[in-house]
Amino acid sequence: MTDPGVVRSVNQDSYYIDPERRFFIVADGMGGHAGGQEASQIATETIQAHLEEHWNSPRAAGELLQEAITAANEKIIEDQLKNPERQEMGTTLVIAIFRDDGSWYTHIGDSRLYRFREQKLEQVTEDHTLIARAIKMGDLSEEDAKNHPYRHILFKCLGRRDLPPVTVSPLDVQSGDSLILCSDGLTEEVSDEEISDYLQTGADCQETVENLVAAAKKAGGSDNITVVMVSC
Repeated sequence: MTDPGVVRSVNQDSYYIDPERRFFIVADGMGGHAGGQEASQIATETIQAHLEEHWNSPRAAGELLQEAITAANEKIIEDQLKNPERQEMGTTLVIAIFRDDGSWYTHIGDSRLYRFREQKLEQVTEDHTLIARAIKMGDLSEEDAKNHPYRHILFKCLGRRDLPPVTVSPLDVQSGDSLILCSDGLTEEVSDEEISDYLQTGADCQETVENLVAAAKKAGGSDNITVVMVSC
């Protein structure tokens, strides 16, 4: 589910849920009027097409995801060259895939993947932001980071020629787990504790997602909000 939120008139988020539940994508675009929307759509559509076309390839899941993300990055750069007004556009990305060779995830930027297991919520991804890096290094507390003016500055996003190789990691999932893929429109407004509370209600995926989006809007809805929930 995606929602423009309360403040913004354009929704620059995109997402895709494979009908066969093989893979799930959330992208959060950025970069001026129409640019972010275009970037996230290009990324989502390109990755979807690549995964569908090559799903039964003998190549490992990690290699397949690397190829898909590289293709998406190149498509965004092509669009930037054709449309100079969009040259600063880019997008975050978070993907979870479930294949015969296992479950895997990757991400770029500050869109997140959470796992909810036995009534406990865990953030699986680590934000590619300067602030997250400072917290990890012990230079900044999590409390101080909440309202830091630089908290949205990314050091990695799609739409850049110097994009380093992405890390594709095994995703530890068990029967009964739930996964949340989301843009920062959710996590800027709703704390991890609150997300966990909504997941503990036992509501189905659709109702839980709707409740999380409503909570983010009630708390201010300052950004576009996208939430995808997967029950394992």
